[in-house]
Amino acid sequence: MQSYALTVDKFLDHAAKWSGRREVVTAEAGAVSGRIGYEALRARSNRLSGALESLGLSFGQRIGTLAWNTQHHLEMYYAVMGLGLVCHTLNPRLTAASLAAMVNAADDKALAVAANLAPLLAELAPLCPGLEHIILLDGDDPAPGPVAGCRAQVWALEPLLAARGAPAAWGGFDEETPAGLCYTSGTTGSPKGVLYTHRSNYLHTLRALQADAFALTGRDTVLVAVPMFHANGWGMPFAAPAVGAKLVLPGRQTDGASLAKLMQDEAVTVAAGVQTVWLGVLDHLDATGGELPALERVTIGGSTCPDALIARIEQRFGARVQTSWGMTELSPLGTVAAPDAPRAATRASGRPVMGLDLKLTDADGVTLPQQRGVVGHLKVKGASVLDRYFQAESDALDAEGYFDTGDLASLDEDGALTICGRSKDLIKSGGEWINPAEIEDIVGRHPAVGQVAVIGRTDPKWGERPVLIVEPRRGETLDAQSLLDTLRGKVADWWIPDQIVRIGAMPLAATGKIDKNQLRADYGAGKLDAGGTPP
Repeated sequence: MQSYALTVDKFLDHAAKWSGRREVVTAEAGAVSGRIGYEALRARSNRLSGALESLGLSFGQRIGTLAWNTQHHLEMYYAVMGLGLVCHTLNPRLTAASLAAMVNAADDKALAVAANLAPLLAELAPLCPGLEHIILLDGDDPAPGPVAGCRAQVWALEPLLAARGAPAAWGGFDEETPAGLCYTSGTTGSPKGVLYTHRSNYLHTLRALQADAFALTGRDTVLVAVPMFHANGWGMPFAAPAVGAKLVLPGRQTDGASLAKLMQDEAVTVAAGVQTVWLGVLDHLDATGGELPALERVTIGGSTCPDALIARIEQRFGARVQTSWGMTELSPLGTVAAPDAPRAATRASGRPVMGLDLKLTDADGVTLPQQRGVVGHLKVKGASVLDRYFQAESDALDAEGYFDTGDLASLDEDGALTICGRSKDLIKSGGEWINPAEIEDIVGRHPAVGQVAVIGRTDPKWGERPVLIVEPRRGETLDAQSLLDTLRGKVADWWIPDQIVRIGAMPLAATGKIDKNQLRADYGAGKLDAGGTPP
């Protein structure tokens, strides 16, 4: 058989040849700011590779991106990876100090930055002495000046492309060549680097496109509301061109009003993002009216979605919700509910598709003899699963080659996965374990609750006690007693939180997940604000 290296540049090559006029749309605050076909985008991205080569950037070096979901960012993805460079996506919502630690650890030689992040760049660049080039994306300054305190030469993408752009050879290297680098979100611990290869991204894309997974087709219009700087944008920047789907990139603004307008105007059929994004769209539509008649599916990931929110989305959007579970270390797709899964099964995160295996173990790593209907520690294995963290000296696998996700989970008789919480989030009270995820799931069904989290608070007698933190749904008033009543009879009495904290807005990581590290810092040592309420 022919030798055919599994490199990601082939996705855009395929789209350019067979779906060349299918559009990539970029928006700003819900208004379209650019349209381009795959054929033209491929030509621009390839010429950008030539420009990067002219700057002296060479095979294997890492190029940071600090940008939003836009055409320029997508072009940089393929320009970098097509050359055999490594695209190191960075989270613009982190502090300059945190970003500098990642840039310096990765030894990034260049940094592509959204022009509207100039204040952050001014803080960051002087902290990164290894940077040689800075490329500004999505701006209109033809001749940007230097960044104070930084020796890197500064370019704007369009003038760079015009002056130095030239066709470049893509691929031609081993499929195990690194393609991307992404650090974990750090919501439950210190961020760690995950280095993706071309092969792992290619096989992840084939897995995501299976009919029981994301199941994209060339007729779809896909809104990517999950940030491209996190875990390959759930693989959508590869999957959409692989099938020639129209791709809609919302830019920096993912508020409800902006996304609702964009989804209506572009007749989006499939939308992907975390639940907090869809809460914003729901609230906007409820306040202003309007429908999303073209929408068929909404894919939700990031954290377990409450039943009440799933039902609300399906009723208001008139679309099927696909729940999913994944991790940065999995590239990121782990399991997903099939597009035609029975509605009663939507709370589960779906089944693993071909290319990923799961097992449940006890706390000591011993595989449980019974794998169905029990809760265990979830471990995974597959071609797009991390072997070892970036710059680590040893792998992160058990003796059978499985990666420990840190999640507690169960599998039903059909193999559908339900995440039961993070093992690190368990609260040990009086020597016994309390699972916050079970409390969160029950309270999350309350009609007045927008978001909910449970953390452990230090306690001199019991060691730890649970604190219930709730964000009300817009326009609703939360009654402490009714919240506690939802738990009585459903969990052990000693699981019921001693204190309730009402907050206006839940702290979120850039990926949209609730930031429990921040909640623990604010409320985990017994310190409560005026919203703290004893039962």
